[in-house]
Amino acid sequence: MSSKLDSASIPSSAPGENFEPRQTHLSEDYTPDPSKSLPLSPARQRLVDDIIALYSCQPTIERVKRYTPDCVYDDQFVYANDRYKMAGQWFALPKLFKASKCEGYQVVKDEPGLIQFRNEQSWTFKIIPKTATINALVSLSLEPESIDSDFIRVKYHKDQANDKDYSHEGLGFSFKKWQADQVMKHIDSDEVKAFEADKGAAKEHVKQHGSGAAEGNAPVQDL
Repeated sequence: MSSKLDSASIPSSAPGENFEPRQTHLSEDYTPDPSKSLPLSPARQRLVDDIIALYSCQPTIERVKRYTPDCVYDDQFVYANDRYKMAGQWFALPKLFKASKCEGYQVVKDEPGLIQFRNEQSWTFKIIPKTATINALVSLSLEPESIDSDFIRVKYHKDQANDKDYSHEGLGFSFKKWQADQVMKHIDSDEVKAFEADKGAAKEHVKQHGSGAAEGNAPVQDL
């Protein structure tokens, strides 16, 4: 599947795995230029605001509800394939980081089924007095059923910090999946427990691609 999703052709009931955007890029430099950000409708802007707040260690039940129960979250460290696991990730962040700040973002794609933005996020660790700044491309594949509503939901959330996509194979991926499967078990939080029923959400086998390059069903996109 290319990064351009034809959301109308995918039923909302299909598990999140079916909504994965695939892409490689000409550069791994995702530094945002907010002055060039594409304007969004009010409903889409509220969605992006909620996602930025989650990245910024401000999780709430309502913000996690931005995801469908069968959603997938996919980044260089985590592969979480339901909203219960997703909740564990977001509510764990304030326990790991003293602060997280969005330094700026730039919306680069606004399509019916897909929003993409470059995001610069600074993370300050709790144990180590150090701040790391990461630039990434965030892709939000949207639930077809809620695209035109006031509360748009996400089926697949991908965060890419380099030019290659994810192959979903090998030891690295096994660790990503193991990490996501474990975190929510160790978060004693009523907020995370609110999503416990979602661990039974529909799932499909992880789609393996053989490579994170163009030959791995990840066409080159010029942002």
